Amino acid sequence: MMLFSKNPVKSILWLIVVFFSISGHYVLLNAQFLAIVNIIVYAGAIMVLFLFVVMLMNLNAESEPVKNYRLRLVGIISGGCLFLVLLAAFKDSGVHNTVLMKTGESGLIEKLGKTLFTNYVLPFEISSVLFLSAMIGAVIIGKKDKPV
Repeated sequence: MMLFSKNPVKSILWLIVVFFSISGHYVLLNAQFLAIVNIIVYAGAIMVLFLFVVMLMNLNAESEPVKNYRLRLVGIISGGCLFLVLLAAFKDSGVHNTVLMKTGESGLIEKLGKTLFTNYVLPFEISSVLFLSAMIGAVIIGKKDKPV
């Protein structure tokens, strides 16, 4: 739906759904931290930024570029070639090759937090001060001066 929707705002909203499904796959792979970071960073911040940019551009029919049918033909041929390569790769892989996933502690947030706050506490605190100063600087630069 993200690829086939003609409205750019709806396409971005469908891309947010894609990011949530990717996060679901991370949870199934026992990588809860990556799932949460994916939702917060990509679906929460970057996609909202994309959505605001598209809405501020005020795209309408007059500003839409002229459709190039040669480019569409090149895209169809390239997609067909990619489909054939993937089909050949799946055919050669065989059905009997299954991957057994081990359940471990590698993706859990608890282990990451213990490592972050014991071994890497100084770089973590330095980065937090750096981010705080960057936010203050952005507010000061973005603030408009009042005329005297």
